[in-house]
Amino acid sequence: MSDQERDYLLGTHDVEVQRLGLQHRVWRPRVLDAWRRAGITVGSRVVDAGAGPGWASLDLAEIVAPEGRVHAFERSHRFLEFLNGAAASRGLGNIDTAEIDLVDDVLPVDGVDAFWVRWVLAFVSDPRAVLEKLARTLRPGGVAVIHEYLDYETWSFAPDLPTQVEFRRMVTDDWRASGGEPDIARSFPALLPEVGLKIRSLRPIVDVVSPDNFVWQWPASFIKTYPLHLVESGKVDQAWADRVIGDFEKAERDPRSVMVTPMVLEVIAERV
Repeated sequence: MSDQERDYLLGTHDVEVQRLGLQHRVWRPRVLDAWRRAGITVGSRVVDAGAGPGWASLDLAEIVAPEGRVHAFERSHRFLEFLNGAAASRGLGNIDTAEIDLVDDVLPVDGVDAFWVRWVLAFVSDPRAVLEKLARTLRPGGVAVIHEYLDYETWSFAPDLPTQVEFRRMVTDDWRASGGEPDIARSFPALLPEVGLKIRSLRPIVDVVSPDNFVWQWPASFIKTYPLHLVESGKVDQAWADRVIGDFEKAERDPRSVMVTPMVLEVIAERV
């Protein structure tokens, strides 16, 4: 496994590919709506920045049709192998994949109609540099569609779940120690105009859901997985991880439980 593969918080193995697929399915209705409002359509050329295993790239390829093009940039070779295989199995020949580090590498396209980025800027070491590069890929008037965390601490439960609060704090501390910023979207109102992107719309996205709601599965898949990563990295012991996961699963069986999801900011902007 390469150093870049190891850098991914939860790795690039099959379980993580499927977890990311679940996450995309939960978010897909809002993503499709955002792309529609941004004007992505048949014939569009779109960059998928930090494409992961390509769940969004596959949807974009179907939307833009053979007349359009999707440029999927991703630094994980394994994720790109999965994407290329999935595209071939669906008969999608309009996805170009490139193994690219968004911070360090030159982006090899320009004049595109749109770029899409989700939960990438919160993890990179230099989000401003990445946004500057992505803005330069757009034609004048081209659109940026961004989903990034605005307030991670909205993630909470009723009745209160003290071990989840402790877990959330551990996650954000670990996140910042690795060079990322969980609440990166707070910087966007000032940062986006500085890199040549005029904000068209801002929408906060937060849900309040019970265990039988499909949205519940998005944070659930993380809280059942990430504690094990913390054990493997030596940051917590197995007893702590078992307690966090066990308390969450107990809450999941309680029909009175309600989860407030981490707040995400949706941005649609355009290149001036």
